[in-house]
Parts: sequence; structure tokens; C-alpha cells
Amino acid sequence: MGVSVLAEGQDAICRSLAGKTGDRFAGVDWDADEEGGVYIHGASLRLNCSLHAELPGGDHTIVLLEIHALKAEPEREPLVFHNSRFRRLAIS
Repeated sequence: MGVSVLAEGQDAICRSLAGKTGDRFAGVDWDADEEGGVYIHGASLRLNCSLHAELPGGDHTIVLLEIHALKAEPEREPLVFHNSRFRRLAIS
């Protein structure tokens, strides 16, 4: 399975992928690996992983992943969505 941590400036991609109707990947540049993991171009982090466990967490499910490989782009800040808006990480 592929996991992409979107980067700052990928707000529109985030909103598109979160959509409930239509082709969520329309206009999104991505590629897939041999196992079918999907990765978004320009992401700050890409993880190749598999499901390790699922645990109940109230009205959510907590998913633990086993990471097999990763590709980090440290110059790209991650996209952060908090309190219903996109924000920047800040060091205080």
C-alpha cells in the first residue's frame, strides 16, 4: 500500500482527494508501484507499507502500518490541516 504525506501548496489536491463524488484523481499527478501502491507527485513523504493491525478507537479505527520503504523530501514542508483550515508548522 502507498501512503503520501502531501506538501504545503497541495491544498487543492487534498480537497480533490477528500471529495465524495466524481473522479477524485482528476488533475492529480500520481504513479503506482508494482504492488499497486499509489503515490502523489510532489508529496513531502512517500511510504510503501502494509497493514500490521487495526485497533478500535472510540468511533474510529486506529491503523498500524509496517513501513517497508520510504522516500522523504525534507525541503518540502508537510501540509497540515487543523481546526478546519490549512496551517503551517511552527517552531516556538
